[in-house]
Amino acid sequence: MEHGSSADMLLRCYYDKLCSLTPLDCPSFKTELNLLLDELISENYSNNVTRDNIRSEDVCRLLLKASQLVPFSQEHLVLKLCQLVSQLFNQLQVSMDTQTLHCLVSYYIQALQTCSLWTHADILLALSSLLCGNGSSCQQHLSDLLGQKGILVICSAPNQADIELRSAAIHCMANLCLGTPGQPYLEEPYREICFRTFLQTLQSPKPPGAEDLVFCTLLQNSLKGMQCLLNGVKWKPGHGDDLGFLLAVLKKLMFYGLPGMVVEMPKILYPAPLPQYDVPFPKVSEETMPTKPGGNKKKKPRGNVQKAHIEGKWVLKEDSGEDQQELELRQGGGRNPKQMIGNWSQKPSHYQLSWRSSESEYSDTEGGINAKLRLYQMRVRQGSLHCFLSLVKCVDKRVLFGYWSAFIPDTPAIGGPPSLTFLTVVLKDPSPKVRAGSLQVLSSLLEGSRLFLSAAEDTSTPRQAFTSFSATLASSLRELHRSLLLALMAESSSQTLTQVIKCVAHLVCNTPYHRLRPGLLSPIWKQIQQYVHHRDVNVRVSSLTLLGALVSAQAPLPEIQQLLQQPAKTSGDVGFPHEAHMCQNWRQQRSLEEGHWLYGEEGICWLLRLCVCVVTQPREDNSDSGTIPFHLSPNLLEPSPVRLEALQVLAHLVKGYFFLTQEWLLELCQVSACCLREQDSSVQLHGTKLLEELGTSIIQQYRTEEKIQESTKHVPLCKVIQFWSEVLSGPLTTALQNEKHPTLQTSACDTLSSILPQAFRKLPEKTQMLCVTMLLGLTYSENSLVKAASVRALGVYVLFPGLSEDVMFMMDSASVILTALEDHSPNVRAKAAWSLGNLTDAIIVNRENVVIDFQKELTSGLLFKLVKSSIQAAKDKDRVKSNAVRALGNLLHLLQPQQLKQPGFEELLEQAMCVLVDTVQSDATMKVRWNACYALGNAFKNPALPLGTASWSAEAYSALSCVVVSCKNFKVRIKSAAALSIPSSRAKYGSSCQFAQIWIAITKALENSKDGVDFVEYRYHTSLCAQLCQTLLHLLNLCQPQDLGTIQSSVTGRFGSTLMGFLVNYLVDHESETEKEDKEERGKNSIQDRMNKMICVLGTLRKLSKEEEGCSAGADNIIDFLEGVVRSYKQTILQVSLSGHHSFQDQTNQTTEVSDAVQAKV
Repeated sequence: MEHGSSADMLLRCYYDKLCSLTPLDCPSFKTELNLLLDELISENYSNNVTRDNIRSEDVCRLLLKASQLVPFSQEHLVLKLCQLVSQLFNQLQVSMDTQTLHCLVSYYIQALQTCSLWTHADILLALSSLLCGNGSSCQQHLSDLLGQKGILVICSAPNQADIELRSAAIHCMANLCLGTPGQPYLEEPYREICFRTFLQTLQSPKPPGAEDLVFCTLLQNSLKGMQCLLNGVKWKPGHGDDLGFLLAVLKKLMFYGLPGMVVEMPKILYPAPLPQYDVPFPKVSEETMPTKPGGNKKKKPRGNVQKAHIEGKWVLKEDSGEDQQELELRQGGGRNPKQMIGNWSQKPSHYQLSWRSSESEYSDTEGGINAKLRLYQMRVRQGSLHCFLSLVKCVDKRVLFGYWSAFIPDTPAIGGPPSLTFLTVVLKDPSPKVRAGSLQVLSSLLEGSRLFLSAAEDTSTPRQAFTSFSATLASSLRELHRSLLLALMAESSSQTLTQVIKCVAHLVCNTPYHRLRPGLLSPIWKQIQQYVHHRDVNVRVSSLTLLGALVSAQAPLPEIQQLLQQPAKTSGDVGFPHEAHMCQNWRQQRSLEEGHWLYGEEGICWLLRLCVCVVTQPREDNSDSGTIPFHLSPNLLEPSPVRLEALQVLAHLVKGYFFLTQEWLLELCQVSACCLREQDSSVQLHGTKLLEELGTSIIQQYRTEEKIQESTKHVPLCKVIQFWSEVLSGPLTTALQNEKHPTLQTSACDTLSSILPQAFRKLPEKTQMLCVTMLLGLTYSENSLVKAASVRALGVYVLFPGLSEDVMFMMDSASVILTALEDHSPNVRAKAAWSLGNLTDAIIVNRENVVIDFQKELTSGLLFKLVKSSIQAAKDKDRVKSNAVRALGNLLHLLQPQQLKQPGFEELLEQAMCVLVDTVQSDATMKVRWNACYALGNAFKNPALPLGTASWSAEAYSALSCVVVSCKNFKVRIKSAAALSIPSSRAKYGSSCQFAQIWIAITKALENSKDGVDFVEYRYHTSLCAQLCQTLLHLLNLCQPQDLGTIQSSVTGRFGSTLMGFLVNYLVDHESETEKEDKEERGKNSIQDRMNKMICVLGTLRKLSKEEEGCSAGADNIIDFLEGVVRSYKQTILQVSLSGHHSFQDQTNQTTEVSDAVQAKV
């Protein structure tokens, strides 16, 4: 308290002394003020106690009073006040009030206009301290500072002779651009002025006679200002060539001051798919190189196979001599500078010193000045990379990808100078901070680049007449892998090594390995194994992150599968240091003594063993504490970040390569149980995530059982039952009841929803009731995440064979879901709508399959509530509406005639249909509109609905007809056409006018099916045409005499020949490989089914022609048209068969017989 009170009274005392002074134009006043300012400057404000106990109000009051006493005529006093302001604001966390800020800024602006030029630099530095983070509060001063004749604009102009003054003005401008969270940034005109000033400064060459240190400071301040400016705005495409100019100058400054190198760069970069501007290196004369006395050093032997010592670890290296030159960069002491001629990447050892020293540590000797200059040059390179990082974040990635080749090489530099890229900095810059900065920029550029890089491909035959863009991109990716692998092997700084590994992980996550030749991942896999036992925790964590990326990248990859299947001893020995072997051997010996399963099995995957060891075994430096059980001493385990990352790798491994881990299903269950018993909620959470991934993988395996290779066997059902029995009898139930950690409860609910339905039915009844009871109880949780997860889990359970037949469970679930649909959280409502859709699906299945009339058990009151809640949910947000309309269609399908006669149901039916019609015609997402079309079709299947006579029928048909013609999304068109083909009788289509509108809409949809087709939708074109043709045939089969006029005009008019072509293609059923994936949209009708449909249609029309008077002419014209379709179809089949098209060879005999039957029938 004494220290605090003394610090608090310090400035008050000085303030009282300032107040006691009377401003007079006499020497005594000036002397007394001068002494008082000296005392204030001499105080130590950096002391922690003093800094924490000085109030901002006292500082502001003191400075405001001092500015009122110091006249502009006394320039030495003005400079002392500037020094005091800089000192106070740099050493104390001062937050100024608006009045003090305006007064002080106005004071210094007037001082710059009044005082001599030699004082301006110091005044600007004090002004920059005031403006730092306060730019948004200085709007009224911007015209004086950044206007056309603003002080900062004049002082920072390129023609300013005083470099120090120019640097101070740039620094002041940079602090003005520094944004504060929650505060507005500079207005557009002033931002543009600052941007132009910073860019011109960075592009300007060093003036003749300017000191290197001062010019470096100028560049640093400009880079800082540009970075602050980029952090506050999103880059707009309307800036013209500004992006190219900025990228060019940043690329130049990335290499600023590197020894033995002179960078020549164009002023602008243009987007191009190929490498550009490879300027050759100028030869550096021996006289210009600094010499080092006694620099004789023996050259290292070079060859194809050498051992490189990195961080005390020996790594076997097999690579070319070019790679060896890059690898030797940071692997030893100094080198003779004469050896650097022609190869600037080899640096003397004194470039390896730490750059964290302050400026005061450098002496005034020549060596101290050179070291200080190297520090300043390093800061320029670092600042350019930080600025580049901000640029990557504010510019659209699609724009930056156009400049990819300017910063990412596509070929290794063999026999010539290396290209100037980020990888050049990563491999050859002497500063670990600069290398780390380059890696951060590269990681940011790679992040989210999967779509761009997906164009890369090099699986085809090489050496073509030209190099395609895909091949160039693939070559660039290979060079990225090669260079980052070199950096991984050569890096000596732990912090930078972490960035290297993270960068490789980003590369792995975004590279399309299925389109590239294999072999890129194996070297990374073998090299990263040594770092999982690194002494630095961050390196270990990032190594596990990279391993997780390797096993999750386009899994399963054959190359990774082969690496995982290698014996643990073989894959683990590659690249392991001796120390890691000792630790691994100790762990193995300890586990063997305990009979642990990790080392009792021979075929266990190395990565699986590693992750389980990291999660459950004591860390290596506690090998002497083996007598203490590790589960009772959590401090003996690996640090929490390492264990969490290992659990994530296990989850990725299970998800992508479950067939390699399924043998140890029960053992992984024990690992998860061990995690759930710990106190750390993060470890518990990851343990439940692992259980969820195991359950999901089992379900996926059983779903795709018929696609699994014969050599791969699915997990036996008895083992799955044993797995879930152990899970549900373990600590998972405790996690479900842990209200202190709702995230853990949410994950536990997701785990319960991943139970295999076949296994759930075989579980003891007590266990089943436990799961159901806990989920129903958690739906009343106050936490929205827990409530959403439990409601979703119930939505999974209602589809289980045993539970879906339990009326009481279904009614309880329905009650819970209805309550959740009214929740305030959109996430809960969305999950409830999804569960409601599943519930109604299950009810429909029960009505069709269960012997007992399941629907009788469902009261009309509950059904009424379900329909009403679905109508309200269908008016909610799109994520809720999507499943609400699906459920509404199912419920309308379930309504019975006796229910429609009850009070309220008829009005409810009309409301439901209006909601579905509005949704179909709305501007909602395509998924919502697709579900609405599906719901209408589902409702049309119910014969109890008054379809065709009710008022809503015309609106429903009109909405579907409009969508089938005009919707941009073809899947929505397909579903609307399918809905129009569902009514089973002509009466359901209403009047002849309504029928004619539907027919015209279908024919118009066929006619317009190729107009303005988007590339994404084109894959569904054949599916759409097939469904439209199927709907046309359905309408023809139901038509009545009053409908023949509209149909006849279509088949005999200008569209007749085109319509015949569509119908012939529909019968031929010629489909591409892409369209085969969408058969569920086109209906799974065979050729014979379609021809049988044609027979029925012709029979119907023939019957109409004979029985109805006055319509024989129209029917005969339509019959002739369809007979022409059959003849054209037969000719097409024969022509294709004669041409040797293999896909139709087997069809010919079958379809010829069918078509002959059609002709005979006619």
